[in-house]
Amino acid sequence: MKSDVAIQSYCFRNFKDNSQVAQMVRECGCSKIELCGVHVDFSDESCFGEVIETYEKAGVQIVSIGVEKIGKSEVEARKRFEFVRKAGASHMSVDFAISEVPDSYRIAEKLADEYDINLGIHNHGGLHWLGSPAMLENVFGQTTGRIGLSLDTAWALHSHADPVQMAGEFSQRLYLIHLKDFLFDSAGNHRDVVVGRGNLDLESLMAVLRKVDFRGPVVIEYEGDAEDPVPALKECVDALAS
Repeated sequence: MKSDVAIQSYCFRNFKDNSQVAQMVRECGCSKIELCGVHVDFSDESCFGEVIETYEKAGVQIVSIGVEKIGKSEVEARKRFEFVRKAGASHMSVDFAISEVPDSYRIAEKLADEYDINLGIHNHGGLHWLGSPAMLENVFGQTTGRIGLSLDTAWALHSHADPVQMAGEFSQRLYLIHLKDFLFDSAGNHRDVVVGRGNLDLESLMAVLRKVDFRGPVVIEYEGDAEDPVPALKECVDALAS
């Protein structure tokens, strides 16, 4: 599993140099990354070549970008798809503003077909309009199969949903996994922990992913220890290898 695991670049948000980020990914024992807007300005196509080359030279494969909001501007959305294509990736974690649907769905579907890229909605917690399984099911009923789920396991827990159950329920539209784990205090506040040490049943999740033959990117996202995330990320990678 270790060779298949990617790291979400937001884990390294305090480190802006992409060559340093690439080296830190390798230090974690991985060779894949999902890039976020902290490390690439997806509105500026002039920087795409340099960023992609930096990761290629470091032996780090860009497997996805995100989380990127797809709105009603096809021109702006297209830039994101261009980056994914130039990077040789085939996935994007996405978000939609409720005020811009269903027009944004149509743009997303059109470009996803054109570029042959699968889009996964990021379920960003109980306060987000796309955080609940019921709402995701509603969206999938209004969209083509190009728009699926980027299942963030910790934010599913935040929504009082079972990420293991969601992985099975949405297996036909499950395109990415954001592997993250939370612990909650008595007031409901959350903090990041190494995957499998919080409320995520990691063993059961991996069993479901094997059962449904999941083949999309598995992206570790650990937001703790922002000044020195590598040690905990190594533990996350090791937890998947055990």
